[in-house]
Amino acid sequence: MLLAGDVELHLLYKASIHGYTASAFHQRCDHQGPTLIVAYSDTGDIFGGYTSKDYTQTRQYINDEKAFLFRLQGTTPVQFKVTTPNGNKARYDDYNGGPCFGQEVYFLYSNSAQVYCNLSNIYRFNENNHSVNNSGPRPRTLRTNYHQLNRHLSDVNGMNYSLSECEVFKVTDAPKIAPQASVQKPWRNVLWTAERRAELMESIKTYKPLISTVNRIRVLLIGPIGAGKSSFFNSINSVFRGHVTSQAMSGSSGTSITTQFRTYTVKAGREGNALPLIFCDTMGLEESSGAGLDIDDISSIIKGYIPDWYKFNPAAAFQPDDRVGLKPVTLQDKVHCVAYVLDAGKVSLLPSKVEEKLAAIRQRVNSLGIPQIVLLTKVDEVCPDVGKDLQNIYFSAYIKTKFQETSNRVGLPMSNIMPVKNYSHELDLELNCDILLLTAVQQMLRFADNYFDDINPV
Repeated sequence: MLLAGDVELHLLYKASIHGYTASAFHQRCDHQGPTLIVAYSDTGDIFGGYTSKDYTQTRQYINDEKAFLFRLQGTTPVQFKVTTPNGNKARYDDYNGGPCFGQEVYFLYSNSAQVYCNLSNIYRFNENNHSVNNSGPRPRTLRTNYHQLNRHLSDVNGMNYSLSECEVFKVTDAPKIAPQASVQKPWRNVLWTAERRAELMESIKTYKPLISTVNRIRVLLIGPIGAGKSSFFNSINSVFRGHVTSQAMSGSSGTSITTQFRTYTVKAGREGNALPLIFCDTMGLEESSGAGLDIDDISSIIKGYIPDWYKFNPAAAFQPDDRVGLKPVTLQDKVHCVAYVLDAGKVSLLPSKVEEKLAAIRQRVNSLGIPQIVLLTKVDEVCPDVGKDLQNIYFSAYIKTKFQETSNRVGLPMSNIMPVKNYSHELDLELNCDILLLTAVQQMLRFADNYFDDINPV
């Protein structure tokens, strides 16, 4: 292991997606605390560096006794602490460049897919340099190590390494599952039985909106890229189809997989009737202005202005005049519940710009009187006990802290937060997973009833 103790790595930056530029790196990696860089050369070498200090663009040397460079020697990681003859100036915090160790090793050199090693003015490693398993020679200088790193090195005055990829990860302590991490009494009561699953499915199938002019409630799914919006619909669809399906496009990407406004209905079986429920899928929220879902588009979606298959334009919001030729909007076309979809493992790492967008969206949704809930996805990945058995979810004190943190960040009470595990790699359905998914849908229907009560009081 390169890092001591149990840690988690959270991807902040991927050069092939976000760009091989200093600005792209700093936008995603500044003020993130400890980070690990992993670079992949065109020749197949893997190397990088670690710093425990923030990137802040101060254009000053940063003292960091924990900083190191590393490379893989076969499958064995070899690391070297970085020091200078006059002190531990491990990093140079350059706002015009990417990560820089000393002022000698530049990642993303000249805003390109390059690592530059300045071998004419080299820093020495201290006596603690060693391979992780304490075997093999002890490298003494950066020049020596980078000769080892790339056997094709021939220019002693400097060398550029072409990169096929460069990634930066935020390093955090892994959750500690201590005796206090579980509670004797669950903080929510759930029946994990096949009978309960059947009961939930039947109640959803037979649900009828409180207003006769509305046949199906509409739920708008909003969340950052990769949180699991499309996967949530696919998972609900899977439950009612009786096998895992993938109708809505989903996957992993640095930008939103969904580029169009889509409305999805769920059928009770392959040839069954459509459920009284429509999921509205949108582009993911992104940090950059002019990228991802536009906040003004959300108001148009909620008001029922935007038609199915509309292709989003991040640079320009939908305009009511674009509805020329379309049928008038009715209550059936409007959104009756908003669900924020958040990755449980990334709640702590929500970029400030995304948090600002969520706050602005919440303000818009509040002004329109629409009920809101949070779908907290990937709960099995943040707590080992829950990963082993989903029935442990409401015994987990750590999951409860995630609920509290989500409540504070999003501004909704914990009672409005529903944990789910979407189907991603599974081929068969699983009872506990189904119950969490169906319980979340049940809450959506209940919240829609609250909305109808408000607009049509008795």
